[in-house]
Amino acid sequence: MTAEHPSGYDRRPGGLQRRHPRHDRRGEARLPAVIATLTAAFLYLALPESLLVGPRYVLPALEGLLLIPLIAVNPRRLTRQNRFSRTLSLVLVGVIGISNLIVLGLLVRALVSTEVKDGGSLLLAALQVWATDIIVFGLAFWELDRGGPVVRTQAPRSELPLADFRFSQDENHDAVEEIADGSSRSSDWTPALIDYLYVSVTNSTAFSPTDTMPLTTRAKLLMSVESIAALITSLLVIARAVGALH
Repeated sequence: MTAEHPSGYDRRPGGLQRRHPRHDRRGEARLPAVIATLTAAFLYLALPESLLVGPRYVLPALEGLLLIPLIAVNPRRLTRQNRFSRTLSLVLVGVIGISNLIVLGLLVRALVSTEVKDGGSLLLAALQVWATDIIVFGLAFWELDRGGPVVRTQAPRSELPLADFRFSQDENHDAVEEIADGSSRSSDWTPALIDYLYVSVTNSTAFSPTDTMPLTTRAKLLMSVESIAALITSLLVIARAVGALH
């Protein structure tokens, strides 16, 4: 048995103590989300001209403009949120996601064309689309689940909105002690961006949930769209590779 100290320390046998990070109310770090967004922008910039949605620098510039005020509100850690910043963050994810789906449509048209001359660049573009797919859906899951990254760390657990995803930590409280101590109920654990990116990776490679289950309709719809997009990309790459062998 472990006893939690009133100050937030977890007392363990042998006098060891562990402070639960969420009790500090520091919020999630801003840098990982910035890196993910910039990576998606650079992947878009590297696409062939035929797959671009408008002039090459327009979309990345728009994403940068949307990102700047979000950084200004929470430069280091995500601890503050208002309606404007919340809307802006969702719009940013939407811009990346919709543009990537349009690029996927252009890629499909290009790969099935009999007049394709540079198949190698299109196959590389397919990998770029797939990587962006992982990033943008990971960001979408991160922004939507339990009210978003600010609410997840700043609001008491009893006031959190209903969860969109059920992580393994959410049901490990009755496991052996070294596992149960890291569960949501015991340690006040909440998912961070890396957890949602992992969900996105597994969904885009297995085309189905693995250890994290979608609970709401919107979560299931998002995961379905991601799986279909990843499946289409994979099938196109395989078909093109087989064609090249002949």
